[in-house]
Amino acid sequence: MNRQSEQLRDITRRHFFKQTGFGIGAMALSSLLNENVFAANGQQRIQHLAPKAKRIIYLFMAGAPSTLDMFDNKPALRKYDGQPCPDEYIKGERFAFIKGTPRLLGSPFDFKKRGQSGNEMSDILPGLAKHADDIAIIRTMHTTQFNHAPAQIFMNTGHQIPGRPSMGSWLQYGLGSENKDLPGFVVLISGENNPDGGKSCWGSGFLPTVHQGVEFRSKGEPVLFVNNPEGVTAETRRATLDALKDLNQMRQAEVGDPEINTRIAAYEMAYRMQTSVPELTDISKEPAKVHEMYGTRPGETSFANNCLLARRLVERGVRFVQLYHWGWDTHGNSVGTDIVSKLPRICRETDTPIGALLTDLKQRGLLEDTIVIWGGEFGRTPMNEARGGSKLLGRDHHPRAFCMWLAGGGVKPGVTVGETDEIGYNPVVDPVSVHDLHATVLHLMGIDHTKLTYKFQGREFRLTDVEGVVVKKLLA
Repeated sequence: MNRQSEQLRDITRRHFFKQTGFGIGAMALSSLLNENVFAANGQQRIQHLAPKAKRIIYLFMAGAPSTLDMFDNKPALRKYDGQPCPDEYIKGERFAFIKGTPRLLGSPFDFKKRGQSGNEMSDILPGLAKHADDIAIIRTMHTTQFNHAPAQIFMNTGHQIPGRPSMGSWLQYGLGSENKDLPGFVVLISGENNPDGGKSCWGSGFLPTVHQGVEFRSKGEPVLFVNNPEGVTAETRRATLDALKDLNQMRQAEVGDPEINTRIAAYEMAYRMQTSVPELTDISKEPAKVHEMYGTRPGETSFANNCLLARRLVERGVRFVQLYHWGWDTHGNSVGTDIVSKLPRICRETDTPIGALLTDLKQRGLLEDTIVIWGGEFGRTPMNEARGGSKLLGRDHHPRAFCMWLAGGGVKPGVTVGETDEIGYNPVVDPVSVHDLHATVLHLMGIDHTKLTYKFQGREFRLTDVEGVVVKKLLA
C-alpha cells in the first residue's frame, strides 16, 4: 500500500470507526456496568434544569377510559340526554363506529366536588377522591389518533408508527439508572389483555436497546429467560458470561457496533437480576396493613399487586415504572362492555390500589419527587355509540378531548387545567397535546425537551418531535 492510500485509509469513515469504536464502546460499556457512572450519588447524566422529580410511575389505562363519566362533569349532557347531537359538532366528523346522527349521552354517575380544591370526580372513584388535593387534572388532552394501537404508541412515543423510542426509553437514555442491579425502565402488565400497541409502547426504537422497558411479572418467573436452566450453576453461568464478553469485545474491536456493548450489558444485567429481582417481586413480606390498603394478594397477577410492586421499584431507584391495565373499552355494543356495568367494575379493580399507592408514596416521602401519571390513549364521545342498534349505553373513540391527571414531583396539587365545551366535545380553554404533556414531564425531570435528542438517519430526533410546550399551569 502506498503512502497516498494509507492517508486515504486513515481518513475514511469506515477506518475511523474501526479504530475508535472499541474505545468508545468500552466507555459506553463501563457506563452501563459501573454504578458510579450516569447516576452516582443521585447525579444525572443530562440536566438542563433543576429537577423537581427523580422518577415516574405511569398508570396507563389501555382501552381509553370514559373520562366524561369520571372527571369532566357535563350537566348539559344530562339535560339533553337522548337528543340528536347538533350538526355543528359532527358535520364532516369521522368516528370509529358511530353511524348516522348519534344521540347525546349524559353520565349515569353522580359527581361531587372533592377536597379543599373542589376537583370534581364521580362517585365511581372513592379511593382517588381522597386525594383530590394531591392531583392535577387535565381536562383538555387531545391526540391525533382514534384507533387503539396507533393512539397508544403515539401517547408513549410521540409518533403513531412503531419505531420511535418510548418516553421511558428517552428518560433512561438521558438520565441513566440509579440502581446497577435493576433496569432503569420496568413495565408491569395486568387486565384482560396486553396493550393493543404491543411492545412498541415501551420499545427503545432507534436508541440502543439497553434503554427499552423490561417486563416484570407478579406471578411465576419474575423476568422471563433470566433464571439459569436446570443443572447450570451460578459459577458455570458466570464463566459462560465471561467467555461471551471476551468474544463480544473481540468482535466489537473489529466492527465497532454499539449494539454489541448493549448485548454485553444485557447479559450482565440479567445475571445481577437473578439475585435482585426475586426478593424485589416477593411482596408477601409486606406488612398485613399494606396488603389490606392495596387489596393485594401475593402470587396473583393483578393491578393491585403491580401498584405495590411499583412502589417497591421506585424505592430501589428504578427511574420509570409503567403499569398497563387493559380493559377500558366501553362501547356498549354487547353485555359487559357498557359504561353502566363495565366502567364501575374496572374502576373497582384500579381505584383502591391507586389511592393506596398515592397514600403509600406520600407517607414514605416519595411523592414529593415521584411523578404519578394516570390516563389512556384517547377519550370517549359525548354521544351514545348504539352500534348495530344496541340499547346498552356506550361511547365511541374520541381523540378531541379527554382527561388525564398527574401528582407529585413538582406538579401543582389540586388544580384543574383546561375547559371543554358544554358537552365535552372540544377543548375551549388551555388545550394540551400529547407533545405538551411529554414536554412538561421532561421539564419536571430536569430536561429541556428540545435538547434531549438523538441523531438517526441524518436527523436529530426527540420525544416531542418538532412540537410541545411546557404546561406551566401544571407546575407547582
